[in-house]
Amino acid sequence: MLPLLARKAITAFIALAVALLAAGCGDKPPPNHVNGPEDVSGKKIGAIEGSPSVVLAEELGIAAVFPSGSELMYHLVTGLLDCVIMENTVASELVSETSGVRILSEPLLKYDLRFAVAKENAELLEAVNSSLGTLRENGTLGSLRDMYFSGRKYTYVPPDDVPARPGSLSLAVPPDSPPYSYLDAGGEYKGLDVDVARAVCDRLGVELLIIGYEARDLVTSVWYGKADLALGWIPVEGEDKVAVSDPYADAVLVIIVRR
Repeated sequence: MLPLLARKAITAFIALAVALLAAGCGDKPPPNHVNGPEDVSGKKIGAIEGSPSVVLAEELGIAAVFPSGSELMYHLVTGLLDCVIMENTVASELVSETSGVRILSEPLLKYDLRFAVAKENAELLEAVNSSLGTLRENGTLGSLRDMYFSGRKYTYVPPDDVPARPGSLSLAVPPDSPPYSYLDAGGEYKGLDVDVARAVCDRLGVELLIIGYEARDLVTSVWYGKADLALGWIPVEGEDKVAVSDPYADAVLVIIVRR
């Protein structure tokens, strides 16, 4: 039989081992070092493929791009990313489903969403702004935003007092940037941007044609005349190449970190 002192030492060691296993010792991710927008520079930043966050991640630090939010959260929690930048509504949903992460109180960026139109097409820009004004006044823009961002039920009904006109307008949007624009299971474009563009075209009495473009190529698609309109995030420098409409919605990019 082991001496009493030896038995006590073994018992204490087992108790310590159990406690360490229960606490996950050895598997803890590194501590969080991003506490505000000023700390993001130079860090390894996660972003969803096709979103405006990718451009910012590449500008600010080392970008790590993934096709889904769940993959981003896994890499953040395990310490393979320093932080993730993402649109606030999508981020809130992911964080609510993921333990060990949080959204910083100070956003990284706030910006308006606008149509991009060729600078030489002042007539189209005026028509888009006029349509947006009507859609804002009759509550369509607010209802569409609430549907995508607040989960409120809304059924858009096209106007019945606008005569159809010949022709169409082509729209460039990213195919993988929910909830703004994305392809559903049937291969059809959906999202806030798509619905806003369709409502504008309904006010103008023309058909909407949609073309998929990467987020970084939205401005050039209009600048080179490959699309009549583009929707989504238009960086400030892009306004040197295209004209921009009045805003149809706003967006907030937030920073997700480990707790």
